[in-house]
Amino acid sequence: MGLLSEFKSFAMRGNVIDLAVGVVIGGAFGKIVSSVVADVIMPPIGLLLGGVNFTDIKWEMAREVVQDDGTVIPAVTMNLGNFLQATVDFVIVAFAIFMFIKAINSFQKKKEDPAPSAPPAPSKEELLLTEIRDLLKEKK
Repeated sequence: MGLLSEFKSFAMRGNVIDLAVGVVIGGAFGKIVSSVVADVIMPPIGLLLGGVNFTDIKWEMAREVVQDDGTVIPAVTMNLGNFLQATVDFVIVAFAIFMFIKAINSFQKKKEDPAPSAPPAPSKEELLLTEIRDLLKEKK
């Protein structure tokens, strides 16, 4: 089997296509959650903390410098607010995925656990053997 045909059989398996769809949907879901965190959740939290915009929280490690010839060397900052926002994004995405997987698992359990059915009726051979056993018991 050639390399190209192996790759084709690999790419056409259902699991690979499902994975690709999952990655695309997951990326879109991540953007939605990032927007919810940045635009809906963090502004009220910032307002409660005294009007803080989390993306503005920075630690300035070196100040901006304007040299004699007019060139500007930008400030070196550690953007702690962006990190905090990304951390909240991660926690919310992880929790949402956990709840989604938990819902799917509970749905599959309900689907896989049908009510127990009655045992099948004994076959003719089993009935015959039962009669023979009963007759042998009577002779003793």
